[in-house]
Amino acid sequence: MQRKKFISSTLLGLTALTVSAKGFTNNEDEDSTIKIPIYLKKGDTIGISSVAGFISIDECKEAIDTIHNWGFNTQIGLALGKKFFVFGGTDDERIADFQELLDNENINAIMCARGGYGLVRIIDRLNFTKFIKKPKWIIGFSDVTVLHSHINKNFSIATIHSKMCNSFVPTATAEPIQLDTLDSIRQCLIGQKMIYNTTPNSNNKIGNAKGILVGGNLKTLESLSASKSDINTKNKILFVEDTGEKLYSIDRMFWNLKRSGKLTNLAALIVGGFKIKKDEEGDEFGKTIEEIVLEKITEYNYPVCFDFAVGHQKNNFALKCGIMHKLIISENDCKLIEN
Repeated sequence: MQRKKFISSTLLGLTALTVSAKGFTNNEDEDSTIKIPIYLKKGDTIGISSVAGFISIDECKEAIDTIHNWGFNTQIGLALGKKFFVFGGTDDERIADFQELLDNENINAIMCARGGYGLVRIIDRLNFTKFIKKPKWIIGFSDVTVLHSHINKNFSIATIHSKMCNSFVPTATAEPIQLDTLDSIRQCLIGQKMIYNTTPNSNNKIGNAKGILVGGNLKTLESLSASKSDINTKNKILFVEDTGEKLYSIDRMFWNLKRSGKLTNLAALIVGGFKIKKDEEGDEFGKTIEEIVLEKITEYNYPVCFDFAVGHQKNNFALKCGIMHKLIISENDCKLIEN
């Protein structure tokens, strides 16, 4: 993938927006709207929250320094640096951490410190009343898919799927792709209109689509099925990624998407990075990621993009969930464009 070619952007107004959500290849419900938090300006404050796995304050230092270099202030959450077994604090401590940042009117965005596991334990105890009245950007991926899905499903508020504090690296030693992905967070936060260019995969299904972008970690999405946080994919552009799973497990997760109807009425499907756990010799599954996906969507005509730069990898670019996008796939080009 060519680093300079993948992402470009244009400046968008730094005001709160509400736009109608109508599909391009499918018709979205007429009364559906997207609520977009106010974009950040210099001097605004980003809260750092411990919502899932443990991470020390020292491990967040690079992220904090980078955020300051972007011109923003930071506020450390109440649980950051606390440890309760694998978690970044007890459930009560992590709830208090996130809730305080969620309700604080001086906080303009919240970056989750890391993923791991933990959000599903606390999501139903969080109070989003003040957040709904004055939305702010929620940032993260992996286990934070719980927040993206819950907020999109219940409140139709946009969020940012991106790297978190544990992925920030020193500028002096960082690879160019790492710097680009981290800067894409800043670009999203200040309201730049994002355009992503990716090298076409020979397995892509050609076509154009328009829809609200939703998705995240596939295993997490599967775990939310039939819950209050279950994702709604009708007329949406769905993106998925995962790590540390064997091919049979990925196949099972895609069957879950199909059998639950989540692949039926998509506008389009984006398949991001999948770090696959190797099969044991003599016990191979026998299908590639592309074959697993294409098997599940043979009767559908929407576009499909493989190898998109999102997931548990260095080329994990920030995406605005809950916002209308266009996906354009041809034999020679593949673009995701914020509408």
